[in-house]
Amino acid sequence: MRRLLLLAALLLCALLGTAQPASAHTELVSSSPKDGATPAKAPTHLTLTFDEAVDVADVRVLTVDGDRLPVSRTAHRNVVRVALGSPADGSFALVWSVVDEEDGHASSGRIAFSVAAKAAPAGGAESSASADGAKASAPAPSPSVRKGLVAARWAGYLALALFVGGLAFVALLWPGGAYEPRTRALLGFAWTVGLLATVAAVGLQGAYASLGGLRDALHPATYADVLGTRPGIVLAARGLMWVLAAVVLAALLQGAARSPGWRVGALAVTFGLLRTTGMAGHNSEGSDPTWGAVADFLHLLGAALWIGGLAMLALAVLPRRRPGELAEVVPGYARLAALSVTGIVGAGLVLAWQVVGSYDALLHTSYGHLLLVKTAVLGCVLVAAYASRQWVRTRLDLAVLLRGDAATVRSFGYSVAAETGLVLVVLAVTSLLVTADPGR
Repeated sequence: MRRLLLLAALLLCALLGTAQPASAHTELVSSSPKDGATPAKAPTHLTLTFDEAVDVADVRVLTVDGDRLPVSRTAHRNVVRVALGSPADGSFALVWSVVDEEDGHASSGRIAFSVAAKAAPAGGAESSASADGAKASAPAPSPSVRKGLVAARWAGYLALALFVGGLAFVALLWPGGAYEPRTRALLGFAWTVGLLATVAAVGLQGAYASLGGLRDALHPATYADVLGTRPGIVLAARGLMWVLAAVVLAALLQGAARSPGWRVGALAVTFGLLRTTGMAGHNSEGSDPTWGAVADFLHLLGAALWIGGLAMLALAVLPRRRPGELAEVVPGYARLAALSVTGIVGAGLVLAWQVVGSYDALLHTSYGHLLLVKTAVLGCVLVAAYASRQWVRTRLDLAVLLRGDAATVRSFGYSVAAETGLVLVVLAVTSLLVTADPGR
């Protein structure tokens, strides 16, 4: 059974390994009739043209009263037709929303127009008020749902980093740590949070796409709707990878950290978790989606190795203060962290240019501002990391000589704790970036 599960992980990784085509968030290009138009007679349908191909199931058009209108396909994949009724006053006030097929981002807008023959002066004020009322009361993604989605993504990023980085830490630097209770507790916590965050993200993504509330995220119908979309399929694949990760974790707890078979299975699950997490981001929104996908993978991998190893060092290795472990593990992690940070910075620059695209967008868009905040916090993290590295260079030998003396190790523990706390802020800003509109 274990071999079958690992084989399934490898096959899933192969299916998800290809880069996706570039696309930005789906936006409305034009409508017929146009917003604010006054056609001579009442139209029987409304035509919406988007800037890319859309799925009819992802397009919603509502009246001001909240009634959903039927949407049908046309000969063009980016054009849909909406059947209209016949309002008594001749005024139409509609709200449209569409879900991007790539990352599940919801875009929405309003369209209001009146039939010229019925737009009499006596009814003009009423029609105008009706249209203004439609614009004022038009639905939008719920702030509570958006916050919940950001929280789920933050928890997912944290769990991914702790699990992947923790596995790598044990496999590469500290095989004996597989028997340490703190290591087992940390990896078990990461796995639990990762699976729960993925399940919660499915419901929240459905409520976000349908412009619903938090209660809608708990309905089985919401889960069924979102699992039929590409973002839902990606989330389902990620959930499957977390289930397969349980096999890897169980084998690790049985002492298989030095087994070549376990390492192959752990590598397959790690690739699957990183790839399915990256597929929900903005990395494909640029001129070269292949480079975006590669950069995003390396960015996530570097962050996981750095953060997961940092947590393992702070919570499992340092509290033991064993001279042999300090002498062996700490220098190895310092080298791994330096390599990871280099990868994070290099891949981050590629992703920033891929998504933002210009210095003007970096300085004058909310996405660019969030990216600058993330960069500033990351700079503070690197300062704390530099202090830790200096301790390794100048004080590690003394700490080993004094057999892990608490006073000697304390300063290193403080810098590691500061580094860990700031990393949590970086993950929070990253979660906001995934939900925000890209700088382009």
